[in-house]
Amino acid sequence: SGLVHIKNPHLEAMEEDVLYHLDLGTKTHNLPAMFGDIKFVCVGGSPNRMRAFAQFMHKELGLEGDGEDLADICAGTDRYAMYRVGPVLSISHGMGIPSISIMLHELIKLLHHAKCRDVTIIRIGTSGGLGVDAGSVVITDRAVDACFQPRFEQVVLGDVVVRGTDLDSGLVEELLACSKGIPDFPTLVGHTMCTYDFYEGQGRLDGALCSFSTEKKLEYLKRAHDAGVRNIEMESTAFAALCGLCGLRGKS
Repeated sequence: SGLVHIKNPHLEAMEEDVLYHLDLGTKTHNLPAMFGDIKFVCVGGSPNRMRAFAQFMHKELGLEGDGEDLADICAGTDRYAMYRVGPVLSISHGMGIPSISIMLHELIKLLHHAKCRDVTIIRIGTSGGLGVDAGSVVITDRAVDACFQPRFEQVVLGDVVVRGTDLDSGLVEELLACSKGIPDFPTLVGHTMCTYDFYEGQGRLDGALCSFSTEKKLEYLKRAHDAGVRNIEMESTAFAALCGLCGLRGKS
């Protein structure tokens, strides 16, 4: 049916669903009227970056005005920022798996309550390249953890729950085809490795702690490259797992 699914039977018994970190709710807002025709959701780490992206989309879609007065729908909270431009939502998710996970839980419920159909969600943002030219765009075909496995591990009530991280292969091909018309940015398809930490987790030598040598770092990064990893960031496995379980056509 193309609807966004939620996998939580408890929500049906709730008189009101408050999306705390988005400053929205099912009683305080008419979510179908506000968001029912949304078709694309683009998410990224920085609030300022997602505002700039929304302004870019405003221009690309040829909408009236200059886009400078776009309103932050989540202005009542300082957790995330959200902008609507036609059928596109642009939302910040902060840094790391915990932050994007909170945002995605509430975003998915928002899209469900709004009765959105056939939604495509894309995560855009900076990442550390691995064996690619600086400035390249990596289209993720598989999100993997720091052991190069396509999985997202979540501890739930003391148990480790493992979820798959499949992404939409058709969307990969569509985005790659679109890139052919933008020669300014080298574009490739590869695995994206997701870590829980910016410093030790990504093999950096300049954190407050470092328990490995330069040689060990280079050996690990070579193994990652040999496993198909072409960029490293901190959100893709959670993004892929949650979107996949809830019927969202997703790509990082």
